[in-house]
Amino acid sequence: MVDTTARFFIALVPPPAIQDYANGVIQELGDRFQTHTAKAPPHVTLQPPFEWSPARADRLTEELAAFAQRQSSVPVHLLGFGQFSPRVLYIHVERTPALLALQAALAEHLEQTLGIVDPKAKRRRFTPHITVASRNITPYTFQQAWALLKERPLDLRFSGDRLTLLKHDGHEWQIYQEFALLTPARPSTEPGGVIGVGDRPIG
Repeated sequence: MVDTTARFFIALVPPPAIQDYANGVIQELGDRFQTHTAKAPPHVTLQPPFEWSPARADRLTEELAAFAQRQSSVPVHLLGFGQFSPRVLYIHVERTPALLALQAALAEHLEQTLGIVDPKAKRRRFTPHITVASRNITPYTFQQAWALLKERPLDLRFSGDRLTLLKHDGHEWQIYQEFALLTPARPSTEPGGVIGVGDRPIG
């Protein structure tokens, strides 16, 4: 019998209030410019999508649980918006030492224990972000959408207190399992904290 694989990735998923804000921006851009994103909850990717056999899912979750038990949660600071020209618009996530260390440790653990490696990620700098537009975007709509977002004030914080493993079901990404991290960090503002005046998404 041929062993099939499924696609997984690992992320920090923000609390509902911040997910609602990000989804509002995604909807606003979709309404104005017909852009959209991958079908997944708003998230900060730590390990990009990889192939893994569902028959060996227990091995994957065991290693993630073991890793999480040794890692402290990290404060996550969302500050303004950013772009990867000419296709991707995102909520900017500050590259704090704690977040960078968590991502690097996770990548090393996955490579050493499971042989999971993303060659592209190893060659480029980790830029944490929450994507708000990445598909059906032309150079013109990219410039228009970026003009809308680039000066928009945004300052939100949350505690990255769990790793989330997501699996693609053939149509969209679904949360497969979560792994709590140690010693929850206390962000300086509560989730859903400071959003600049006048930047409420439309729609």
